[in-house]
Amino acid sequence: MTADAILVEGARKRYGEKDALAGLDLTVRRGTVHGLLGPNGAGKTTTVRILATLLRHDEGLVRVAGHDVRTEAREVRRRIGLLGQHAALDEELGGRQNLEMFGRLHHLGARRAGTRADELLERFGLTDTGRKPVRQFSGGMRRRLDLAASLITDPEVLFLDEPTTGLDPRGRGEVWESVRSLVGGGTTVLLTTQYLEEADRLADRISVVDEGRVVADGTADELKAKVGVDRIDVVVRDGARLDEAAALLPGERAQVSVDADRRRLSVPVADRTASLAETVRVLAEAGIEAEDIALRRPTLDEVFLHLTARGTGPGPDREKEVAA
Repeated sequence: MTADAILVEGARKRYGEKDALAGLDLTVRRGTVHGLLGPNGAGKTTTVRILATLLRHDEGLVRVAGHDVRTEAREVRRRIGLLGQHAALDEELGGRQNLEMFGRLHHLGARRAGTRADELLERFGLTDTGRKPVRQFSGGMRRRLDLAASLITDPEVLFLDEPTTGLDPRGRGEVWESVRSLVGGGTTVLLTTQYLEEADRLADRISVVDEGRVVADGTADELKAKVGVDRIDVVVRDGARLDEAAALLPGERAQVSVDADRRRLSVPVADRTASLAETVRVLAEAGIEAEDIALRRPTLDEVFLHLTARGTGPGPDREKEVAA
């Protein structure tokens, strides 16, 4: 067994004159959550479809769970699960009935399908749903059941393609908790998402895709470091003392940005803890009252805008890519 659950080297996929993938490289370690971010049309959905054997790539090496997706597609399919953006559930059936149906479709047999359904209902906190039809489930419950269905065969690798689109914060939180439990059990998760906070909270590593290539890869903190250093933001109570406060902040005066309307100052700092303490001290000694002092790290949103060539974040619409 290799250390990598997913290995992609130089993958290319072309639709007419357009390169959906233009030499994409991707490595995902076993037992981790790996986030895949990119603007609409960057190649995320194409990548997932190739990895899930739903689409054939033109060039390059693509291996999932140690098997080549082109020459060993059947072996790959036995080891993966896929959760798309839209639920694949029967609205009129109950939770257990849906899971039993998926089990039978995967040739588990009636007894094993029932046992597996009970295991997954308990795992995802859905045992009390009884025979209530899925159409009466909340958004979070429905998504957790859909996630359970994708695990009916206990896959080594699970692809989550925008799993929380359209859910409210509570529903997203329920799905996030479920994903964390999966990784704790040894499942490898490849996550594409339009919510950058989701990748920040869940992913062990993140790959940013733009124009069919990975343009950056690393932990969330490593990617944030590419944008710049931490900043200290100060909101002073008396706007008339804004310039005086700016002159006292640590760092170069020329680096201090001033927002007079909001009475806010912002300055980049190298030593976050020492600089924050120094800011509090000098303002107190000068008698300048601060309504708020905060240490701010670069956000993943800023990383995304900085790294992607087009400078546009993922929108609510899915990529408009030609179907295989």
